[in-house]
Amino acid sequence: MSAYFVTGTDTDAGKTLITSGLLALARRRGLTTLGLKPVASGCEATPEGLRNADALALQAQSHPLPDYDAVNPFAFAPAIAPHLAARRADVMLALDALADPARPLLAERRDLTLVEGAGGWRVPLNERENLSGLAVRLGLPVILVVGLRLGCISHARLTAEAIRADGLRLAGWVGNLVEPGLSFDAAADDALYQDNLATLARTLPAPCLGVIPRLAADAPAAMAAAAADHLELPDAH
Repeated sequence: MSAYFVTGTDTDAGKTLITSGLLALARRRGLTTLGLKPVASGCEATPEGLRNADALALQAQSHPLPDYDAVNPFAFAPAIAPHLAARRADVMLALDALADPARPLLAERRDLTLVEGAGGWRVPLNERENLSGLAVRLGLPVILVVGLRLGCISHARLTAEAIRADGLRLAGWVGNLVEPGLSFDAAADDALYQDNLATLARTLPAPCLGVIPRLAADAPAAMAAAAADHLELPDAH
């Protein structure tokens, strides 16, 4: 079994895009997959209950297909930090409540299981615990999604240092082009883009698993497939 925790340098770094892209790549190679989003805010009401677009994207790339509640056991409507959304719903988020349902799913031993966090590495769950503690509880190596924008080098290096300080291995990182000002079409922007990537590759203590350009697709399945074209699976060892 290969299982990893996916975190980002910040909110909207592209964690779901990369997670679903890695799952799509694994499925393309005939592997069994599972994507988990233990806690999600910004959910919409449906006849089946609250549903989160990111969790649905991970569910769609999981094979065999799991139940939604297994993928996303804690779903909240407000699009705010999970601990604040949980407080509004009068729910106490805690590491035990997230880790307990995840353990039997990890025990299914699918070829690739990815557990996607929320926001960055130090997103709080409550007054004492952070969501990063879930990766520690489950003993998962980490894949870092770097949103390629101004300030990303410092954010990425600080996150990598925090992951190491928590006793976990950084298994790889993925660059995701999110800065509107950068374009592959402009020579000056491309030079800056390549310089940033070179600095990240030199200073992050893990291999680069891919760099995602801005993608033309918009449907989740098409986005996952397009991202998969730019990715490599992490080395299980």
